[in-house]
Amino acid sequence: LLLLSDSTNAEKGGFTFSEKEVSRAFEDIFSNNKGRIVIATFASNIHRIQQAIDVAVKHDRKVILCGRSIVSNTQIALNLGYLRIPKDTWLKLEDLKNLQDHEVVIITTGSQGEPMSVLSRIATDEHKQIKVKEGDTVVLSAKMIPGNERSIGKIINHLFRRGANVIYEKVSEVHVSGHASKEELKLMLNLIKPKYFMPIHGEYRHLIYHSMLAKKMDIPKENIFIMKNGDVLELSDSEARKSGNINAGRIYIDGKGYGDVEEMVLRDRLRLAHDGIVLILLAIEKVTGTIVSGPEIISRGFVFEDASQEIISNVKELLTSTISGLDRELLSDSSLLKAKLRSTLKKYLRNTMERRPMIMPIIIEV
Repeated sequence: LLLLSDSTNAEKGGFTFSEKEVSRAFEDIFSNNKGRIVIATFASNIHRIQQAIDVAVKHDRKVILCGRSIVSNTQIALNLGYLRIPKDTWLKLEDLKNLQDHEVVIITTGSQGEPMSVLSRIATDEHKQIKVKEGDTVVLSAKMIPGNERSIGKIINHLFRRGANVIYEKVSEVHVSGHASKEELKLMLNLIKPKYFMPIHGEYRHLIYHSMLAKKMDIPKENIFIMKNGDVLELSDSEARKSGNINAGRIYIDGKGYGDVEEMVLRDRLRLAHDGIVLILLAIEKVTGTIVSGPEIISRGFVFEDASQEIISNVKELLTSTISGLDRELLSDSSLLKAKLRSTLKKYLRNTMERRPMIMPIIIEV
């Protein structure tokens, strides 16, 4: 009666490449590299993790999973029977030092260039146990999500500078889309021959392209429904029609504001109410990464002003020491520098005061 079909790749011609292409790419990488192999992917992509494990087993490599989310997801999938890992294949990170380079593959997170992800820390030489060296191969087995290109590009550059060979979607078939392309969408329309059709999942332009495809497959224009979130489609044996709209999603009311307070804002307010805020002010020279001024510390709702001088003095000393130990490459990358300052101060305040204020580094590039 009604087909609801994913529209994400409705603009893309032909067929979506099979996951077999990824397996073939992995096979080629493993066959031609005798050094360590690091594969970064989404922690939720259980099938991709299985592909990496299968090729690792074939090439007599042990598997080390690095990153809390990927370890947790893998363990859950293993317990539920969605993953198969031969006995003694999955080792702990601590075992890395006992393995030869050709005996290991590391599967980790950070394919989107997240500043404090495992891959980011590896790329900037901040990871305690994994240090990039000549002969390493790093595979980014995930799509570059729009908006993340700059962060991912920085990670790739950091890895190349440290001697690694980096393989990603633009240079090898190490990732394929999980969404159907035009020919597969046409195939589903032809096989099901629905009376009514609703394109879903995608931006508005994707829905339009999908509806145009449906018209070419002889579905009448009046039987195609492009809906917005909250729209109601009423179906019966004889007809389908839009029958109104409901409020969709959460709506927060704040003073005179209606629906303008998002969940992230509420989380920030909760943290501020519990532990206050600490600002780190730092001015650096844009090109060289040289410190021009700071770090200066401003706190609100964290400690009484009379009692804060000693704490602020200690924090300044800690951050100054941290900054002086960083290389120029990291100092010139403001997003990574912010993440490093935030994590350092967060750990210090948690260990010394058992407090978790909101920490906001503000870096001015001059």
